[in-house]
Amino acid sequence: MIRFTLNQQPKEFDGNPDLPLLTYLREHENIISPKDGCAPQAACGCCVVDVNNKAVLACVTPMSKVADGNVLTTEGLGEYRQSVFSNAFVSKGGVQCGFCIPGIVMQSNALINKNPQPTRDDVEKALTPNLCRCTGYKKIVDAVMYAAEVIHKEEEIEVPQTEARIGDRHPKYKSQALVLGQHAYVDDIRMEGMAYGALKFSDHPRAKVLKIDTSKAEVMEGIHVFTASDFPGDRYVGLIKQDWPQMIAEGETTNYVGDVLALVVAESDSVAREAVGLIRVEYEVLEPIIDMHTASQPSSPKVHANLDDNILSTTTTSRGDLNEATEQSAFVAEGVFETQMIEHGFMEPESAVAYPTDDGLEVLSQSQGIFDDRNQIAKLLDLPIEKIRIKMVPNGGGFGGKEDLSVQGHAALAAHLLQRPVKVRMTRDESIAFHPKRHPIWMEYKIGSDGEGKLTFCKVKFLGDTGAYASVGMKVLERSAGHATGAYNFPVTNVESTAVYTNNLPCGAMRGFGVNQAAFGLESLIDELCEKGGFDRWQFRYDNALQDGDMTATGQIIESGAGVRETLLAVKDEYQAAKYAGIACGIKNTGIGNGMPDASSARITIEAADKVLIDHGWTEMGQGVNTIALQVVCNETSIDPALVEVRIDTVAEQEAGMTTASRATSLVGNALIDACKELKKDLESNSLADLVGKQYDGEWVVDWTTKPGAMVEKVYTHYSYSYATQLVTLDEDGNFEKITAAHDAGKIFNPTLFEGQLEGSIHMGLGYAISEELEMENGRPKSTRLRKMGILRAKEMPEMEVIGVEVPDPHGPYGAKGVGEIGLVPTAGAVANALYQYDGVRRYKLPMRIPKRGLDKRKA
Repeated sequence: MIRFTLNQQPKEFDGNPDLPLLTYLREHENIISPKDGCAPQAACGCCVVDVNNKAVLACVTPMSKVADGNVLTTEGLGEYRQSVFSNAFVSKGGVQCGFCIPGIVMQSNALINKNPQPTRDDVEKALTPNLCRCTGYKKIVDAVMYAAEVIHKEEEIEVPQTEARIGDRHPKYKSQALVLGQHAYVDDIRMEGMAYGALKFSDHPRAKVLKIDTSKAEVMEGIHVFTASDFPGDRYVGLIKQDWPQMIAEGETTNYVGDVLALVVAESDSVAREAVGLIRVEYEVLEPIIDMHTASQPSSPKVHANLDDNILSTTTTSRGDLNEATEQSAFVAEGVFETQMIEHGFMEPESAVAYPTDDGLEVLSQSQGIFDDRNQIAKLLDLPIEKIRIKMVPNGGGFGGKEDLSVQGHAALAAHLLQRPVKVRMTRDESIAFHPKRHPIWMEYKIGSDGEGKLTFCKVKFLGDTGAYASVGMKVLERSAGHATGAYNFPVTNVESTAVYTNNLPCGAMRGFGVNQAAFGLESLIDELCEKGGFDRWQFRYDNALQDGDMTATGQIIESGAGVRETLLAVKDEYQAAKYAGIACGIKNTGIGNGMPDASSARITIEAADKVLIDHGWTEMGQGVNTIALQVVCNETSIDPALVEVRIDTVAEQEAGMTTASRATSLVGNALIDACKELKKDLESNSLADLVGKQYDGEWVVDWTTKPGAMVEKVYTHYSYSYATQLVTLDEDGNFEKITAAHDAGKIFNPTLFEGQLEGSIHMGLGYAISEELEMENGRPKSTRLRKMGILRAKEMPEMEVIGVEVPDPHGPYGAKGVGEIGLVPTAGAVANALYQYDGVRRYKLPMRIPKRGLDKRKA
């Protein structure tokens, strides 16, 4: 018998002494604040709790270690410290998706108990076991420092209250529950009678499945096994091209190691996984197609036998006489650049819960697009769309990695066939091997300028490894092509961009979406041109920056809102003062565009005199779209923000597409402004009590962008763009000193959210530049350990400064532009250029493997 105290309450445990403390807390005590981000890898710190006044990783702490001890979670901190920590994180903007924060709170609490007045370095060092993918750590450290100061002085923290107008630092919607771990993510949700599913994945990247033997699993008590033949409908899904089977059937060929062969459902997750281990599969193993250059050749074996070749898509654009422009250029720079595959590293692995209702099926989803989920699940189950309801559970990070359907379809299948609630979740190892990644892209760039320092031409060829399935790979490479000329005006262009199928992990949407790859190559050559021509690097960029009336790579004329020069001016003085400075500019589309509609509807319902409900369809994944929705309505109507609730649920039929392309703020903002028109009129002569039961609908639709290659009088590739300049400075020893990011957001709705988005993007961009990579070997990940993905820790981050620039966009609400992705577009280029200024070595491949000296965060 193991005796201990848990949150000041005596406990006894007579089970397996090797049971992880995390499992005990979550499954035996239903304590949800310690999150399972990677168990049992001990890599993310989301599960940190306090044992005997020491912060420990609960996923690798056996129950035997707590004997006669004291265990503390956020639930047992006491009202005072709970208040201080939650209010400190909310006040300082130290919480975004929130999944990692309870573990960080417990780590910080242990630090403060030992060191009541820690320095920033103390906090960053203490947070070494903890990963955060959203914030870049700066505001987390701010929050911990604030909490420590207040606790030392025995004071209180009041969360700032605002009227939630545009421009206010309004606290993030429902963020206090996130800080203490009391927001229930999908995997935190329990239901009566719930069963648990686990997946059997392919053992080979390319193999014909001859036989799936489930007999040993099926003899286990309470086990149900489902294979491809159990889908009532069409098992092929996809966001654009339906080429991705939810399961591979006998007689078919696997396309990557993440292909699912079977689903096992049991009374517990552990039993389901045990049964999966009993499934035996007979294969005819085939040689995987793993090199995108080889795969792009007509002679290559085909990944998909039903296709003529391995080319998913090719995008071409050209303008002007390339040969003439090349011959007349005074200076030419060229190079071949390569970027790597990247893991998203969202802290919350995939999970879904589905359950039958009287009228069909409901699914609790963490997806980036609940309406796409609904369409695909209805197709899988051969049910009418109106029989499927998807409820969006604000998730623990996405960054594009939760766009494609994952376990939602498997949970829905089991719940539908068994007529009971079913949860299906992935471990971190499964997640890394399953979901689409950032595209590795090979780029052959050539650019020129005249003798006066004006750009003359840009010629580039992109080749991207899109992996086993289409996902949105064609759009990613299309985006590389559309942003090939970056934030500059090139009079002559020649661009070709190709996405290629291989048997590697699929690649799809990830923050930056093909644009940061292009920016790395282009910005490196901009610097090289400056060196060849003797041009000042800042002035050259300023002279060639896009202005209103200039043209992008696609032929779109920027009619209004070009903000590149303003961002350059914001960093000019610091650039000139730095001895070793890397500079790079960026442009990033807002909205999908390219002939595809960008649209949003939204509804405001007066449910009671003290309750106003906003319904929209965009995913809350830490970026703050629900806060933005609230601020727009309060700005338009002066309604008290305390009365407003925000919901994302297909039942409201406020349809939206995938939460991608940095478009949620502009689309939902314009839709809600439209909905508020009639509400404002009614409020002129009525109280909220008078309006109970009334609904106000709004929408905003962009259906006028141009398809690539369309013969039109005027090209509109995207309805909006955002712009940026970033400056990376090194010290005398070549160590990272500071990253300064000047970003044109058009209109900054909420400065705290704006800064947080950019700081998190810079963190991701710096990791992309110097440390992150998911390495593949013969079609398999070399490692599925989160620790091996190269994500930077708090102590490895340099100082960051975010400078907000506001050049209004003609289409954005209040002039707003997208913010979520552009924060990492210029970063790798700026890092490469800074390193060149220091050591004279031009880098052509990411990540730039820079030796770290010890653990100093600023040591390159």
